[in-house]
Amino acid sequence: MHDDVSGEAPAAWLVTHRALLPGGGLALDVACGRGRNALWLAGQGFSTTGIDRDAAVVAALNVRAAREGLPLRAVALDLERVPPPSLGDDGFDVIVATHYLHRPLFPSLLGALRPGGTLVYETFLRAQAARGRPTNPDFLLEPGELRRLVAPLDILDWREGDFDGRMVAGVVAVKTGGRA
Repeated sequence: MHDDVSGEAPAAWLVTHRALLPGGGLALDVACGRGRNALWLAGQGFSTTGIDRDAAVVAALNVRAAREGLPLRAVALDLERVPPPSLGDDGFDVIVATHYLHRPLFPSLLGALRPGGTLVYETFLRAQAARGRPTNPDFLLEPGELRRLVAPLDILDWREGDFDGRMVAGVVAVKTGGRA
């Protein structure tokens, strides 16, 4: 299995919660950028889709995944369009988002998660602005907000505060029963 196929380590919050993820299935990496988490998920045996608005980054990620023989397909998509795009219904066993926040997308994220599927989400808190980027409040969580945004998922683990020199909130949550 690949631990760091991208040249940049996957998010520690994701890796440390591997045991809470299903053994395999379909994974989605939201706002995947260069693909550090998507490549890691594919290396763990998940058939992975990465979404990012940067078409050049998406193309490079697809080339890399093909070269490395990984089950990964990246798609260029603007996640912040109005209305937010549908990500499908009950289609993914794992959805990952790190260092990205677009509040209107949460209903699509929760709807795209299959019953029994796991959401791994980590991004910056408002307090991060005092330390540097990001500073735009649209991209920063209020204390306790991430837990509210992922309701009604069942939270398996969460954290909020200063971790590795960054002010972040993280959640690992599972969708039980029917649609969220």
